[in-house]
Amino acid sequence: MATATKSFKNFIGGEWVDAASGETFETASPATGEVLGVFPRSSADDVDRAVAAAKAAFEDWRLVPAPKRGEILYRFANLLMEEKDEFTDLMSHEMGKVKAEAGGDVQEAIDMSLYMAGEGRRLSGQTTPSELRDKFNMSVRMPIGVVGVITPWNFPIAIPSWKIAPALVCGNTVVFKPATDTPLLGERFVELLVEAGVPAGVINVVHGGGGVVGDRLVRHPDVPVITLTGSRETGVEVMRNAAENLKHIHLELGGKNAIIVLDDAELDLAVEGIIWSAFGTSGQRCTAASRVIVQAGAYGELQKRLVAAAEKLRLGPGWEEGVDVGPVINERALEKIHSYTEIGKDEGAKLLTGGEVAGGNGLGDGNFYRPTIFGDVDPQMRVAQEEIFGPTTALIRVKDVDEAIKVSNGIKFGLSSSIFTHDVNTAFRAMRDLEAGITYINAGTIGAEVHLPFGGTKDTGNGHREAGQAALDVFTEWKSIYVDYSGKLQKAQIDTAE
Repeated sequence: MATATKSFKNFIGGEWVDAASGETFETASPATGEVLGVFPRSSADDVDRAVAAAKAAFEDWRLVPAPKRGEILYRFANLLMEEKDEFTDLMSHEMGKVKAEAGGDVQEAIDMSLYMAGEGRRLSGQTTPSELRDKFNMSVRMPIGVVGVITPWNFPIAIPSWKIAPALVCGNTVVFKPATDTPLLGERFVELLVEAGVPAGVINVVHGGGGVVGDRLVRHPDVPVITLTGSRETGVEVMRNAAENLKHIHLELGGKNAIIVLDDAELDLAVEGIIWSAFGTSGQRCTAASRVIVQAGAYGELQKRLVAAAEKLRLGPGWEEGVDVGPVINERALEKIHSYTEIGKDEGAKLLTGGEVAGGNGLGDGNFYRPTIFGDVDPQMRVAQEEIFGPTTALIRVKDVDEAIKVSNGIKFGLSSSIFTHDVNTAFRAMRDLEAGITYINAGTIGAEVHLPFGGTKDTGNGHREAGQAALDVFTEWKSIYVDYSGKLQKAQIDTAE
């Protein structure tokens, strides 16, 4: 990883340009504080230029045959495969993930791009019989226009691919605002798209904060689609600010996911799943397992094994070999995570391990927090109800599967869920009754694949899904087409007697 600080630019209309104001901001490694790059601090004027470029490019891009649009995504996926090691290393420095997880993030973008490239030869609609003679009925997907893409820092390559790949293959153009904590990864993502052959104006990147760049995208009258992954609070604000223009809004928001462990579960497997789900990506996942709901007969043994496993995890920079848990993204996140440790203790939860900012052994320059487990947690405590977005999980004791499902559902979010059991009947009950967009059986709460819909219920979003064919509904309008070749005027629902 090069250490020389470099200046980067926005990409608008096929050209790399500075912000109109000339202002900049820095991105730094959360593990060491090392400055990695300087980026434009853009304004509404920069957004307006990017939207105008995207709007102009849409007129031709929508007419490019979808299979040809897909071929560009194939080329992008191949370039990403070639550059996977570079992107993995960069992610471990800029975002903080350990290398194995960073590589998985990049692989997910490769998988999504390949999947959506294939949609260029499908984009399936419907054909149906008509109720009238000599008449043909069909429906087709139509592109919408300029898509505003606002992404978070925790999956800085995967999540942009979830949004940008389907938007492009459907014939839309894009204005992309990467997170200010990971602008370098966003920049490299766009550079590869350009290298793959995306025409000028079809993909644009504007760096800067959500309060300026994001808000202007959301309010801009020439951006009919907004796709955002972020907090519930941000999602509500986006919907409110976009309402005046009746925009299509796709929101992927928070989670407070639970793993249920029943008395008949294989405890070693459950512990492995909990450790991966609670502390992978330092707990900075919307699908992280921040609650573990345990049947009374298994509670004591599971707690003992889980604490022992957590205390063996090694903290350190993500690029170092043997590191299990990297830093959290910034000092604000560190402060928030620790505030919830204090909240949990004040509420009467038992701190079993962790609960402190990690220092020593070279960790003092970064944002490291020790994996934290609370025991004896009441389901209504704040540490069991609110999204912490850090390496903290709460153990909740229940008497049976009915109580476990009730506790799992007793939150405002509904993204991911999990149950460990050997009873097939119980597993199917859980699949039916858990209020979540995703349910895992005998696995953790993370590990979604790109060919199934991703998203949740309740306050986790607004009903849309990413990935799979469901993603196409965000980026297309349905058009129904009727072809009457009878040579006479036929009135539907009226001239049907024959």
